[in-house]
Amino acid sequence: MKYQEAIDWLYSTQLFGIKLGLDGPRQLLKEFLAYPAYGVKVIHVAGTNGKGSTCAIIDSVARAGGNRSALFTSPHLIDFRERMKVSGKEISEEECAALLSELRGICEGLDPHPTFFEITLAVAMRWFREREAELIVLETGMGGRLDATTAVPADVCAITPVGLDHVQWLGDTLEKIAFEKAGIFVEGKPAISSPQRPEVRRVLEREANERRSPLSFIDQPLGGYAIGLPGSFQKWNAALALECLHAAGLPLSFETVQHGLSSVRWPGRFEIVGEGDQMMVFDGAHNPDGAVALAEAWRERFGERRCSLVFSAVASKDVGGIVAALEPLADKVHVCPVDTPRAMGIKELLEVFEGPASEHGSVEAALAAAANDGMPILVAGSLFLIGEAKAILGGDSRIASEQ
Repeated sequence: MKYQEAIDWLYSTQLFGIKLGLDGPRQLLKEFLAYPAYGVKVIHVAGTNGKGSTCAIIDSVARAGGNRSALFTSPHLIDFRERMKVSGKEISEEECAALLSELRGICEGLDPHPTFFEITLAVAMRWFREREAELIVLETGMGGRLDATTAVPADVCAITPVGLDHVQWLGDTLEKIAFEKAGIFVEGKPAISSPQRPEVRRVLEREANERRSPLSFIDQPLGGYAIGLPGSFQKWNAALALECLHAAGLPLSFETVQHGLSSVRWPGRFEIVGEGDQMMVFDGAHNPDGAVALAEAWRERFGERRCSLVFSAVASKDVGGIVAALEPLADKVHVCPVDTPRAMGIKELLEVFEGPASEHGSVEAALAAAANDGMPILVAGSLFLIGEAKAILGGDSRIASEQ
């Protein structure tokens, strides 16, 4: 298959939905010879907020130290190939097409048929092996205990702050969600956590004790280094990332850490583009805790300066909690739909805001209206929105993914 044909086939597998469980991905990794080679270190990161940034920091510092680091994240914003990188470079279209073509034959012989996410993980892991990665950094897709990434044996496990999200899959309490996140812990392997709410910490401690996994908690943010990601909360993510690298046995010098932290980038998470009234800030902020962190980062960077908010969300999220944190930042609000069957309707979005909000039929129309407001634009509420907005502004084609 050529690249576009391969991608079309991959996206067709979204019809198989989301299937949490490890038997399927383990079988797929085995059949596709996609398990890590002997001696390759694996750092596995789960959590509700900050896990993508933490993974990006781990990868950046590892590369600064001369390691061939592989990074697996999800979802992508614009291009599917964003999900897998080695030494900071995305997989090529040719390599991706070749691996998907080979994998298609294997998938057709398996029952149940592997899901979009399971196939994506298998492609990444096989490519990492072929590129002789020395370190693999895995971001959990959803939860942890039954997430496909947990089929990959990890040497270090990390938990970023845990909050309420994906409640239809993971449970409707912090304790239930923490139990799912703790499912990545591996017997005898170190586990490291960001500071957590007391009820979350108790669950993590209990699960780590049962698995005989040595668990430690970060007790202070990292100081003394410039970090390429805005927001004081990134100092906590950086502290967690460095502890993970240390636990994995990678040597860290001041120069390595300084270069890795200052050069890290993570698109769509308080990403600032442009200057002055032409400035745009992109942040997924798709749950209340993420929205609170975004609001804090905005005030740290811009003080009381107000924004024009372009907002959309999917119906399964706590949209009221997200809006409660973001609406006080805005002088103008523009709501629009996003390209997903799960998008919240315009009428429902308008009802969430206490003040007036303008209705638009597309992301492009909302961005155009916000550009006339004469103030910085904040695009937030959904990673679907971020990806669509960035694609419009960059003139890129984009295919949305549900997984």
